[in-house]
This record gives sequence, C-alpha cells and structure tokens, in this order.
Amino acid sequence: MARIRVLVVDDHRIFAESLAAALAAEQDVEVSAAGSGPAALRALERAAAEGRRFDVLLIDADLGTVGQDGSGVPGQLRGPAPHGAGLGPGHGPAGHGTAHGPVHGTVHDGNGPGEGVVDGISLVAGVRTAHPAVRTVVLAERDDPRRAAAALQAGAGGWVAKDCSLSRLLAVIRGVLRDETHLPPALLTGVLRELTAARKHRTESERLVESLTPREREVLRCMVAGLGRKAVAERLYLSPHTVRTHMQNVLGKLGVHSTLAAVALARRAGVGPVDLTGSVVERGGQLA
Repeated sequence: MARIRVLVVDDHRIFAESLAAALAAEQDVEVSAAGSGPAALRALERAAAEGRRFDVLLIDADLGTVGQDGSGVPGQLRGPAPHGAGLGPGHGPAGHGTAHGPVHGTVHDGNGPGEGVVDGISLVAGVRTAHPAVRTVVLAERDDPRRAAAALQAGAGGWVAKDCSLSRLLAVIRGVLRDETHLPPALLTGVLRELTAARKHRTESERLVESLTPREREVLRCMVAGLGRKAVAERLYLSPHTVRTHMQNVLGKLGVHSTLAAVALARRAGVGPVDLTGSVVERGGQLA
C-alpha cells in the first residue's frame, strides 16, 4: 500500500502533535510535524535528500503570528490548542492512546537563531517554487475569503477549517493529491469575487505597463530590483538626469506618485526585477 507522507506545520505544539497523532491512525498515512516555516523547509529538504519526500503539507494560516504564546516571540511552538481543533470525533490529544499507530516523525522546533519568520501563505508560495510536486493545504481557525484567495493564488490546493472532522480533512488530503481544489462551500462566492477582483487589477496593471517604452520598462525593472537612480544610470550607461526623467515618465504613465507604488503595480502586472547577476545593457543599445 502506498503511504501518504504528511507534514503538519503549526507553531501550536498541542494542536500539531494531536493532529499528527490522529492522522497517524490511518494505515496509509505517515505524519511528521514542524513548528515554523523554516523548520518545515528544512524538513522538506532533508526528506528530499533521503528520497522520501512529503506528499502534502498542512499549513497553519496564522503561522508565525506574534505574541500568541504571551512571549511576543514569533515562530515558536505555542499552546494550548482550541478544544478539539482539527481532530474530529473520537480523537484526543497525542499521548492519550487514541491513535492506533505512531507519529512517523518528530515535532521539529521553531525558528533557529537568526532565521526570519515565515507566515503561512508565504510558506505555501515557497513550497510551490522549491518543491512543486508537494501539495499544500491551509488550516484556518476562521473563514476569510481574501486570505483563502491569496492562499490559492500562492499555490494551495485547499483551505480547511481547523474544527472540521478528521474524515473531511483526510478527504481533502487525498483530493489535492488528485489535483483537486477544496474550499468550504460558504467561502466559494467570496473567494471567486476576490480572484475576479485580483485579475481585474492585474489586467489594468498590465495595460499601464504596456504603455511604457522599452527603455522605461527596463528602468521599471531596475526599480523593482531596488536600484537607486545612480545605480540605474551606471547599469544602463545613462546620466542620472536622464534616469530621473525616465523614472518621472514611468510614474506618470502608471498613474502613481512614488517608486513604492510603481513597484507594487509592476509586481501585479507580473514584471520581475532586472537580473543583477547578468551583464549590463551595452552602450549604444537599441532601447528607446
């Protein structure tokens, strides 16, 4: 029997351990748990190196939030969990003898020294980029159409309430492995509205970016990369005064009043940063 390898990512220790123990009662499910985004990424890398990659990550929507354990330190395993969260009928906390099999793996600790906090939706996006074969499901304490839509856009295969039944969660896990997308029925209308609005904003942003000249688009990509006027001038073999003119034209055509707003609009339009490791534009090039 093929086993489904699941990694629970939640900085609430009791919830993570309880859910892992409940899932481990299924004969075809093998479970580990991680207490932070960085710990989850380390577990993914380690599993891939060992040839035993995870199939599904269950990620806390509120992963990395500050102060929920009273310490004000983000990303650490915290507790206790909401009563009965995510376990469904007949399953209690880990160690109470309700699971019929062991949890195959350990609860990895939180952020290591010097590691940044990774929130749930950012982790979803990171997993999609670094481990595209791994499916992700977001576990949430409350329905939130905007965040659910953001999770789907980041690559999640599902959004599930933490108080759902165990049988429902298992159905979602098996469903995302068949490339299905799972949302609570009550969220469907709100999520579709959010996704439609996001697409509308993207389309408008794309139209504005298309109004730029090739040189202005190159300057915009430099702005997205965080380069200042002097650095852009050196890279494109232009005078700072000419770069300033290009930047002013970019802001005007995009209808914004700051570099930050221009960068945000560019990202919505799918404009990425200029490749800072590549060669600079040749002097006398054909960009207008």
